[in-house]
Amino acid sequence: MSSKASLVLIGLAVAAAVLAAACVQPPGPSTPTPTPGTPAQVNLLYTQGVGPMPVLLQSAQIDGYIAWQPYVEIANASGIGRIVVYSPDLPPAGQWRNHPTNVLVARQDFVDRSPELAVALSALTILSSRYIADNPDRAAAVTAGWLVGGAPFTFGDMSVPSGPVLQRAFVTVRFTTEPSADWQEGVDRFVTAEDELGYLSGSLGNASPAERGALLYDFGPYELASRQVAAGELTTPPRATRPVSLGYLMAVDHAALFVAVKDWQHFNDTYGIALRPRNPARDRPDVCDLVVNGVQVAEVRLVEGSAGPALMQAAAVDSIQVSFVGVPPAIAAVDGGNPIAILHPVDTEGSGLVVGATAPVTDWDSFAAWARDRSTAGRPLRIAAPGKGSIQDVMLRVALNSSGITVTETG
Repeated sequence: MSSKASLVLIGLAVAAAVLAAACVQPPGPSTPTPTPGTPAQVNLLYTQGVGPMPVLLQSAQIDGYIAWQPYVEIANASGIGRIVVYSPDLPPAGQWRNHPTNVLVARQDFVDRSPELAVALSALTILSSRYIADNPDRAAAVTAGWLVGGAPFTFGDMSVPSGPVLQRAFVTVRFTTEPSADWQEGVDRFVTAEDELGYLSGSLGNASPAERGALLYDFGPYELASRQVAAGELTTPPRATRPVSLGYLMAVDHAALFVAVKDWQHFNDTYGIALRPRNPARDRPDVCDLVVNGVQVAEVRLVEGSAGPALMQAAAVDSIQVSFVGVPPAIAAVDGGNPIAILHPVDTEGSGLVVGATAPVTDWDSFAAWARDRSTAGRPLRIAAPGKGSIQDVMLRVALNSSGITVTETG
C-alpha cells in the first residue's frame, strides 16, 4: 500500500476511534438558550497525536486544533482552516518568543554506560541542524519524503502538495542545539507553567532554578561533541553491545533526524559520521548503523511515537534509550522520576493554533471573544490537542488561563 493511501486510511480510522472513545458528537445545528454571564470555557479533545486533526476539523467534529508543523500549514493550505496564531505569539504577550520546543534526551544509564556513543549522537544532531540551516529546501524535501513519501497530504477528500507545505512550515521552526542561558530560562518557564497547571507533583515543583537544572540536564555529551565538531575530529566510540532505540515524532521539529538518515552519505563523506540506513530505499527506514570514522559502532532502531508523553513512557521502561521529544513531556518525565536527562535543544517555536475556515477569527483576541460567545450560547468551542502534557497542550492552557477562559476535557 502506498504512503499516501496508508495516510488516508490511518487518518480516517484514528479519527473515528478518537470520536468514539471521547463520545464526541458533531457541533450540529442545535441552538441552546443563551445564558448571560456563563463562564467562558474551551473543551479540549486529546487526540494522542496530530494525525486525526485535519479530518476532525474538515468534518466539523472540532472547531480548531493546536498542533506541531506541518499540521498547522496543512489546514491553511487546504482551505479547511486558518491559522489563528503561531506559538511564539500566544499569550501572555512575550512569554513564548523563541520558546524551547524539542530536545534530545537520553536515559542517564545509557549516557553512563556508553558516554562516547551519546557524544556521537549529539555531534550528529549538531551537524544535521547546521545542515538544515544551510539547506532548508533540501531539508523540506527530505521531510516531505519521510512523512508521506513525497506524495500529497491527503485526509478524506482533502489533498495538498507536501512540498510547498513543508517549505512554509520550515520557516516557523528555528533549529538550534545550543543550551544557552536564554534557552534554559525558557525551559524554566515551562517548568513553572506545568507546576501551575498541576502537572508536576514530584521533584521539580518546589525546586530552585539551580536544583531544577541539576535534575533536568546533562550537558556533558553536548560539550564534548561541540569541541569535537569544532576541531573536526570525532572520536570513534567502542562498539555497542546491544542495539540503541531512538524515538521520534512525525514532525518538522525532528527533521534533524530525517536529514541525518536520508543524507547519510553527505555526513559520512564530510564529517566522518553517519546514520546509515540498512534499507535506504524505504521512505522511513527503521534500522540504521551509526558509523564513525568508517567504523560501525551501533545498531540504531528508529521508533516512531504518537506524541511526547508516549515517548517518555517508552523511555521509562527502557524501550527507547534516546529520543527527540518536546520540552514539557521531558520535564514531566524527570519530575516523575523517569531516569532521563536533557542533553541539548533541537529546535524552538514551530507550533500553531488553527480554526475552521469560516470561523469569525483572525487573531488571539478574536479567538478569545469567539470562545466567550460560544460559551454564552451554551456551545463551548471544541479544540483538539495532541495529548495531555504535550507542549501544545501546556501552551494553549496557559494562553486560555491568561485570557480568563477555563478548560474542560473530553478525552
